[in-house]
Amino acid sequence: MRVLGVDPGLTRCGVGVVEGVAGRPLTMRGVGVVRTPSDAELGHRLVAIEQGIEQWLDEYRPEFVAVERVFSQHNVRTVMGTAQASAVAMLCASRRGIPVALHTPSEVKAAVTGSGRADKAQVGAMVTRLLRLDAPPKPADAADALALAICHIWRAPAQSRLQQAVAAHHATKGRTA
Repeated sequence: MRVLGVDPGLTRCGVGVVEGVAGRPLTMRGVGVVRTPSDAELGHRLVAIEQGIEQWLDEYRPEFVAVERVFSQHNVRTVMGTAQASAVAMLCASRRGIPVALHTPSEVKAAVTGSGRADKAQVGAMVTRLLRLDAPPKPADAADALALAICHIWRAPAQSRLQQAVAAHHATKGRTA
């Protein structure tokens, strides 16, 4: 399974591609950041993010895109920018028919470090270890994107089984009604 992880942001949108399956060593295929100037118009920044993500989709051809689920923060302006960048990533993937999964920051931290309250340094250290890298990816947005991809690879099989069980339950419930 090849997953593009996206840590959305207007100024720095982290992107990282991880390949592998749960229970086996994972491989990093690429990591980086799509950057936009903070003084540019919002529309231009969103187009730049779209073009950056499209380049990653073209180059790495992921089977899934995992995006950090936007959660409420105290700074509404930051949340809005993050949500807008997140929507661009989901749009790019959906336009190509690539399934999109949303994962909360605590889900990602728990999957990668074992604690939903891990800090950025702990996430970076575990990403480095899990992907057998020489050093943590910089900036933290890049490491977070890889963590999103790892989280999706590890959680996808369980989520798929759960969805199949729910579908089977609804199918049998419909036959008995």
